[in-house]
Amino acid sequence: MKRYLGYWQKEIDEWLQQHEKPYWEPLSILARITEEVGEVARLLNHLYGDKPKKLTEASQELDQEIADVIYALICLANREGIDLDAAMVKVLNKVKTRDKDRFKKKSSTP
Repeated sequence: MKRYLGYWQKEIDEWLQQHEKPYWEPLSILARITEEVGEVARLLNHLYGDKPKKLTEASQELDQEIADVIYALICLANREGIDLDAAMVKVLNKVKTRDKDRFKKKSSTP
């Protein structure tokens, strides 16, 4: 199984280590994650929900908003010394086992 999050963890850490305080405190990072998730929610509501975007609001791209969430999560993982590649392997094994018969599978076509 290919693993890629380690690449981004290293890339982000190398850039942030140039700063006097590379990582914020965990609760500050959590606040940042929450803000970024809120931006994803707001954009999805504009795209698919009942709340139209105001004409004065800046344009947003879903890919960038999701990447902002991932960046903030990687910062938290780095600060806490978490190997996200190893964590994702564990999560995928868990859901593949726990949910293997939970959802209807696609029917195979001849």
